[in-house]
Amino acid sequence: MLSFESIRPIDDATLEALGFAWHTDNDQSKYIADKLLHVSDAEAEAYYEAANTLYDMYVEAAQYVIDNNLFFELGIPFNLIEPIKKSWENDVHWHLYGRFDLSGGIDGAPIKLIEFNADTPTSLFETAVLQWALLKHNGMDEERQFNNVYQALSDNFRRLITLFDDPQEFEKLYDGWKILFSSVEGNAEEETTTRLLRQIATDAGFNTGFEFLDRVRFDEEGICDAHDNPYEYWFKLYPWEEIGSAEPELAMLLEQIMLNQKAIILNPAYTLLFQSKGMMKILCDLFPESPYLLHTSFEPLKGLGHVEKRCFGREGANTRIFDANGAIIAERDGPYGNYKALYQEYVEFVKDREGHAYQAGVFFAYEACGLGFRRGGTIMDNMSKFVAHILV
Repeated sequence: MLSFESIRPIDDATLEALGFAWHTDNDQSKYIADKLLHVSDAEAEAYYEAANTLYDMYVEAAQYVIDNNLFFELGIPFNLIEPIKKSWENDVHWHLYGRFDLSGGIDGAPIKLIEFNADTPTSLFETAVLQWALLKHNGMDEERQFNNVYQALSDNFRRLITLFDDPQEFEKLYDGWKILFSSVEGNAEEETTTRLLRQIATDAGFNTGFEFLDRVRFDEEGICDAHDNPYEYWFKLYPWEEIGSAEPELAMLLEQIMLNQKAIILNPAYTLLFQSKGMMKILCDLFPESPYLLHTSFEPLKGLGHVEKRCFGREGANTRIFDANGAIIAERDGPYGNYKALYQEYVEFVKDREGHAYQAGVFFAYEACGLGFRRGGTIMDNMSKFVAHILV
């Protein structure tokens, strides 16, 4: 059975002083749980190994998709195919970070891949900062977590310059290149996530700036802030698939900027291959014996409980769960119904005594670097809670 440790929560005013504004959900319940989930060192190591192995599998699968022109199967917008290819071909287009969502890994349940949030993952602030702060706030050993996210991201920012070499060589190679960070105005969670990434990049040694997305200026000669200051790198917490489908002119400009080598975009366009849930069908084709994969198809799984998802969807929207007879167990509507559907074998999340389900999130920045949990119902949605952990 899952084991927990009750803790003293951080008060709202302190959270807001830290920059964390979304501490209370619409029903006035607290988003951050007031207890820590016990995780063993062996369980943490298993999450680490799983995420690293899965990432290598995704890299191999991405090459397979490109070699065999399978973009349509993954629901990739046609106007992003060339940016994907161009960013894949050159190592300077560095994947900064992503987050694997996993079932199992605790209470003896095997680790299974649910999806990979490779392009615009959130819950970064909670994982990297808040769960560490909870240990400190309660007088606990801050080292007793699988949580090296801040340092791993700092090193990975430096690898934008050093690539596969030692990130400590950054100072010798850095020549003042600047990173502009952007999010959509009015979304507190996305803005805080983006500003945290900016702070990490600044601490890593970069010159940085911030500009809301609608104020960034694009032309074939590069990317500038509202004051016409040019930037060599642009991080956008805005999904590539939405750029492709809703902002076709921007997609065209970004492709030209890449071709002209005027700026590098983070995360790169090829992370859209990883982001597409359709990639899990490709993984099953390439790695049928992997213990981490659930059977996934572009057709309903007859005689098997399964989940219908969209290739691009978020927070449990447009999800339906079917039992082996085809009856719906649970469902959520949402705005992603126009994206291609796929069907993944259903596996129950580990549950606590109250029946709450737990999904692990493992951040990846060059390697697996941090663990956090979401607590919710049968379908994890935007009312799920964040649960920190402690190694025991």
